Amino acid sequence: MLVMSNCHRLPLLLLLLLQSLGWLQARRGFGAGDQDWAYVEVREGAHLFYWLHYTTANVSSYKERPLVIWLQGGPGVASTGCGCFEQLGPVDIEGKPRASNWVQHFNVLFIDSPVGTGYSYVEPHGHYAKHNNQIAKDLVKLMRAFLHSHQEFRRMPLHIFSESYGGKMAPEFALELQLAKQRSILECQLQSVVVGNPWTSPLDSTLSYAPYLLQLGIVDHEGYSSIAHAAAKVARLVYDGKWLQAMDQTIQEVIEKYTGGVFLYNTQRRVHINEVYRYGEDPKLREFMINNVTQALNLTHMPEWMSQNATVFIKLGHDIFKPAVHIVTRLLNETPVRVGVFSGMLDLLCATPGTVNWINRMRWHRKDLYVSATRRPMRIDGMLEGYEKQGGGFSMFWVYRAGHLVQQDNPAAMSYILREFTGFG
Repeated sequence: MLVMSNCHRLPLLLLLLLQSLGWLQARRGFGAGDQDWAYVEVREGAHLFYWLHYTTANVSSYKERPLVIWLQGGPGVASTGCGCFEQLGPVDIEGKPRASNWVQHFNVLFIDSPVGTGYSYVEPHGHYAKHNNQIAKDLVKLMRAFLHSHQEFRRMPLHIFSESYGGKMAPEFALELQLAKQRSILECQLQSVVVGNPWTSPLDSTLSYAPYLLQLGIVDHEGYSSIAHAAAKVARLVYDGKWLQAMDQTIQEVIEKYTGGVFLYNTQRRVHINEVYRYGEDPKLREFMINNVTQALNLTHMPEWMSQNATVFIKLGHDIFKPAVHIVTRLLNETPVRVGVFSGMLDLLCATPGTVNWINRMRWHRKDLYVSATRRPMRIDGMLEGYEKQGGGFSMFWVYRAGHLVQQDNPAAMSYILREFTGFG
């Protein structure tokens, strides 16, 4: 029988305590709070990267707060870059604290998805994802590995948030995660999936451009007619299943011609004629990530971080214009997971009218509860920040003074939405 002295027993008890609290994986990364990060080989030669930020909330244990997964859009824009440092992480690329950061409320898991995005990479013998279901199954494999090494999160509430192309990725990821749970492949407590300005029904978004721009006074009837004609051409290709041809249409060039170059992500944002900005590609972000974050995470020996990998986009070419509304319907019909949509009303790329159109056509078992629900003003500290309508497991939020990036443009409204689903924000 082994007998331990008190001096040896204390370190062991401390070790057991740390194991029970789950802090052994925590490391110092970049920015505030404890963190952890790792690669997961989800398929042969295909590696996803995750970066966990433990909450900095004033709690006795991080287990008192839920886990929120953030997926970026694109496809091919990095969650670890655009999501963490431009939108909702603890600090911005100037190193300044972000007052509206999510880590102060929850544990946040940034995932660079699909493979090849951000820090994620594909070896020469590996394969990029070619369709949305592959993206979802890759994410499930990542979560199996994550929940194996961070077992305490198996019993903690889980929420998936995303925006833009994430409006296709997140619902299918949530569905595959629930199916894996039903097959006892993994254990998790997924409670909601919430998508912002989603590319869930690409054709609905495209067909909304002309009337949206006309009603805002951004184009006249000549511009309306030309943009509507271009959108109708996209629609014909989509109806014929010519997905690559639909993606290759130049409707954005037509919009630029007749609007004088309106900013696609926020039609009311003041943008200088010489300013060049595409979603997730702040000109300073790449240099910041490579020279600062890569060093702090000790990833200098890994493939270089990419702000947006065009190969990811190209490989998904046949899938870009395919809708995912049927996946949202399955979530509502087959799972207890709450589904939410929020839409910044100044966005053109995934314009609110197009989003409302596919929601109105969507059918699920309890839709009558949503239809009969009262659409209410969303007031925060007495200020009108938009509207909300909830029922039948589904929620819709119309957000004032916000475009494609609601967290950036109206963090007060975003906090309201976060509290609605997570209880914190």
